[in-house]
Amino acid sequence: MSSSLSLPQAAGIELFGNTAAAERARALDYLQTLGLDDVIEPQDEQIDGVAVARLRLQPAIAGEWTPGFDTTGLRPLLDQRHGDDPDHNLEREIVVAMLVAPVAFRYPSHDEFLAAVRIKRDIVQAAYKTELAFDTEEAERPEDYWTYSEETGFTVLPGKSLIEALRKASQPEDSGKLYSFSCYRATEYVTLLGIAQELARSNPALLAELQQRWETRAIMSGLFHDVFLREYGSMEAPLPTRYYVPGDRLWFRNPDERSADAEGFEGSWVFYLGSGLFNNFWKHEQPFTLTAKCVEIYHWRDGVYVDAAGKTRLDESIVEAKVRVSLADPAEVERIMKLMVRLREPRGVYVDGGCIDTTRECVRWVCPGTADLVIPAA
Repeated sequence: MSSSLSLPQAAGIELFGNTAAAERARALDYLQTLGLDDVIEPQDEQIDGVAVARLRLQPAIAGEWTPGFDTTGLRPLLDQRHGDDPDHNLEREIVVAMLVAPVAFRYPSHDEFLAAVRIKRDIVQAAYKTELAFDTEEAERPEDYWTYSEETGFTVLPGKSLIEALRKASQPEDSGKLYSFSCYRATEYVTLLGIAQELARSNPALLAELQQRWETRAIMSGLFHDVFLREYGSMEAPLPTRYYVPGDRLWFRNPDERSADAEGFEGSWVFYLGSGLFNNFWKHEQPFTLTAKCVEIYHWRDGVYVDAAGKTRLDESIVEAKVRVSLADPAEVERIMKLMVRLREPRGVYVDGGCIDTTRECVRWVCPGTADLVIPAA
């Protein structure tokens, strides 16, 4: 993906290669089924000698629906246009957000584009259901599906479905219990679940590799990012502060240096759910608005203390009380939002930045013949 914040129009979706025109025809048929074909601007290009069929929202429509690349107000417009149709309107919201992307979403085929949409949809649905028991020092998983060793991490028991194992570990409606692990690891599990569900549909051979790998050694942290995700935007060419695609992973940074020293409060890893909401791993039925998320992170600074062992911690009851007071005061909310809805500063810098990251993360290509998601040997 290449940055295009300086462009007057969105970069949108690019289908590239020798069959780009045919793939675009398939994509237009799909967009017609969503009732979006009348707002699309198709365009043929040659980029570095490669044929590119671009799809994006018509500029006038983009300006009306997503002013300044702000996608947080899309859902009411789609509900009004297409009626009360939650499942399809989530799909429409994903597609429209991609069609107005300031940085192009590039795919070698319509199949990869469709797979990306389905993965984002499945991630949103899983994120809505995911809830954890907060504990920065302990971790646990359902013992009938998982085992642990320091060398391999949490792995799936042989013969147990990775998909079911991920659901049981992260979704209390499935397991009947809340399990303890970090919000960062939870984003990995939700992402992995979305990938595995799509592989079951479109690439069973790759799912078998993924299953085998997770029975042997977990893929975590930096390696997880490198293997499964594609990051778009950058510190040099940041994404707009209110541009979000449902199903993409993102980070809210804690811009307060002192409270950021408390383990688990350096920032917050979440998914954008659409409808202006971000998931809540601790109370899954109470997702955050952008305002609520920013106000909560702002008040982390008020709950910080040092315990008897000299460790920096946060008293969340103090934070919750401060948040309630602030949210009841429109002038205070406005003051906090002006501070927080700014781009974050580089790692280690705490001067005058906000909590909004410059990048977002989405899943790599997964279809047979075009997948660039490669499972490394254990």
